[in-house]
Amino acid sequence: MNAPETVTSLRTVEHFIHGRDFRIAAPRRAEVYDPNTGNVQAQVALASATEIDRAVQSAVDAQPAWAALNPQRRARVLFTFKQHIERDMDALAAQLSAEHGKVHADARGDIQRGLEVIEFVCGIPHLLKGEYTQGAGSGIDVYSMRQPLGVVAGVTPFNFPAMIPLWMMGPALAAGNAFILKPSERDPSTANRLAELLIEAGLPPGVMNVVHGDKDCVETLLRHPLIKAVSFVGSSDIAQSVYQQAAATGKRVQAMGGAKNHGIVMPDADLDQAVADIVGAAFGSAGERCMALPVVVPVGDATAVQLRERLVHAIKALKVGVSTDPAAHFGPVVTAAHKARIENYIRIGVEEGAELVLDGRGFALRGHERGFFLGPSLFDHVKPAMRTYQEEIFGPVLQIVRAQSLEEALQLASRHPYGNGVAIFTRDGDAAREFADRVEVGMVGINVPIPVPVAYHSFGGWKRSGFGDLNQYGMDGVRFFTRAKIVTQRWPRGGPVADQSFVIPTLR
Repeated sequence: MNAPETVTSLRTVEHFIHGRDFRIAAPRRAEVYDPNTGNVQAQVALASATEIDRAVQSAVDAQPAWAALNPQRRARVLFTFKQHIERDMDALAAQLSAEHGKVHADARGDIQRGLEVIEFVCGIPHLLKGEYTQGAGSGIDVYSMRQPLGVVAGVTPFNFPAMIPLWMMGPALAAGNAFILKPSERDPSTANRLAELLIEAGLPPGVMNVVHGDKDCVETLLRHPLIKAVSFVGSSDIAQSVYQQAAATGKRVQAMGGAKNHGIVMPDADLDQAVADIVGAAFGSAGERCMALPVVVPVGDATAVQLRERLVHAIKALKVGVSTDPAAHFGPVVTAAHKARIENYIRIGVEEGAELVLDGRGFALRGHERGFFLGPSLFDHVKPAMRTYQEEIFGPVLQIVRAQSLEEALQLASRHPYGNGVAIFTRDGDAAREFADRVEVGMVGINVPIPVPVAYHSFGGWKRSGFGDLNQYGMDGVRFFTRAKIVTQRWPRGGPVADQSFVIPTLR
């Protein structure tokens, strides 16, 4: 591949601190590419400790007044924010897809799934209600309350530039915290626009700040003594490191990692529907989703033969195109380096002995030959010991791993080091119920290929897919960004003073 061209006058993406773009002289910068062309389209500032301190101090100063607002008033700001996003949906989607490469319809879905969490936390006056027990003892009442942590931070990946930041900032802000977002430097502009829309909606300056950066920026956030909690989504190795570093400094932390989601296809499945679901889940967004479905497990030889034939037919019909092409099923991957990484995994799969049925390497889109495009790839006869099965490829590559029984298929998903999502395709309610009960994976779909829970439940995987005790959004999100305080009260009534007691209080 030829080196991408750069342009002489580049758009710059600055930090967003205290309600405005924050510029410093001669910052470190990184290049932001257009995945459709391979050209550099912008530069993004990379924060040093100075800019991070500025963002944190702005948040520290703004947070008490924001927390002091009653929950209903905070909800009004978020409801107006929701309306602004809906108003600007097409422009936001265009900005997002221009940096990420996902097609416009998928970019709208990215925003919409995040927006649903904002809708949920607009009910924060109800969500923050505590518990009350009258008469827990003689003249004693007990009640609980949930209070914000203070300044919290979110570190988000490139693959969902809107959805995952919205998952984090929604509960954090609604609960009365100030929030610092460190988005991916690969597609940073959406984060700034969301922060601008929050200011337009009435959020006080400093309550939401955006700092851009790389590994150094993340490690500075993890060490910062004034940040009370960190929410992270990224690869599993980094998620585990983030969890360990943040926990070591006494921070609350949730760190979501990678995935290798399985789709189990039973002999009684509706194969036409299963194939449509699997192809969309495997190749949508060029496979750059932690809830993609990169492994399909047909149960029985006859199922495998039929499924493979139909998958080949459906995959050959897919159209790869630029992100602005409304007829394209998926667009380019995010960077040239990521494209090369996926191609290397395909090479490894061939060397390991898997059958490469369809090879997406070498795909070139006419007029966009320097874009970061890959065609769809399909492997068959993949074995559990293979590296390409054990590791997350994160690209438009689907693998068939054959099983002879439901038990074998269930064990494949349960024993895999990742435990994010799994799906089973069947008409048998008893088999589906047993599978859902026994499989050791955090999110289960029954005839649903991408089982991302709705906003009023919570998102989270098991094993190396998730580190920490509380999941993303839903009530777990509210709990993560608050801490409980329990009050036990008794009011004096006059009369004789009770005798001193030196034993632990008990209720009789």
